[in-house]
Amino acid sequence: MSASVNNLQERTQSSEELLDQIMPSAITLAMMLRHKKMAAWLRTELDGYQDISTAPPYRRDLPGHIVARSPQYGWIPAPVNEEQSREYGQLSLVEGTKALEKVCVGCKKGDGNRVLLEREAMVVLQKQINLSAELAINLSRDTYCQLLRTVRAAIYLWTIELLGRGLDGEHNHYTAEQRGQVSVLDDPQRYWRRAMDELNELPIPDVKAAGFFERMFGRAS
Repeated sequence: MSASVNNLQERTQSSEELLDQIMPSAITLAMMLRHKKMAAWLRTELDGYQDISTAPPYRRDLPGHIVARSPQYGWIPAPVNEEQSREYGQLSLVEGTKALEKVCVGCKKGDGNRVLLEREAMVVLQKQINLSAELAINLSRDTYCQLLRTVRAAIYLWTIELLGRGLDGEHNHYTAEQRGQVSVLDDPQRYWRRAMDELNELPIPDVKAAGFFERMFGRAS
C-alpha cells in the first residue's frame, strides 16, 4: 500500500473529506513509519475511549447548556444559576470520530446535540430547581466541530514535520534510515497540544453540515 505524506496533508485541509475517511490512511502511515504511539492515538480517536480519564483534555469537561423538556414548547433553557450550570452543564465525549462527525454533519450551524443528564445528577438538580421535567445538556455543534478540527490539525502538524525531514513523494515502504530520521516525531501529545493552541491559525476546515437531501436520505458513506 502506498502512503504519501503530501496527500495526507492535502486531505486534512479539504472540507470535502471527513476525518473518519482520512484517519485509516494516517494509521497506515504511522504503522509504516513504526510510529507506535501515533498509531495507537489515532486508533483510539477513531474507535473511541473506554475510560474518560485517559482521554485528552480537548474531550473532557466541555461546556454546554442545561435544557428542560417542556410538554408545550419542547426543549427550553432550564432555570439554573451559574454554579449549577458549571457543575452539571459540562460533558466529556468518549465516542469515536465517526459518531462525533455524524453529529456535526447532521446538525445545522448554530444548532447542537442534547444528551440527557445521568439519572442521579438529574434527580439532584431537579430538586434544586424544583422542576420535574427531564433535563439534558445541549452541546453546540461548534464544540463537536472544534474537537474534530483539533484531531485533524494534529495530523496536519505531524505531516508538516514529516515533510520537513524529507518524507515527500509516494512510498510503498520506508527504509530504516528514513524511519530513523523521523523516529523523534512519534509523539501525538506534542501535536494535539499544538493543535489546541494554534487551531485558529491553521488551514483546517470546519465539518460541513449535510444539505437538505443528505439529511433526508443520508450522507453517502
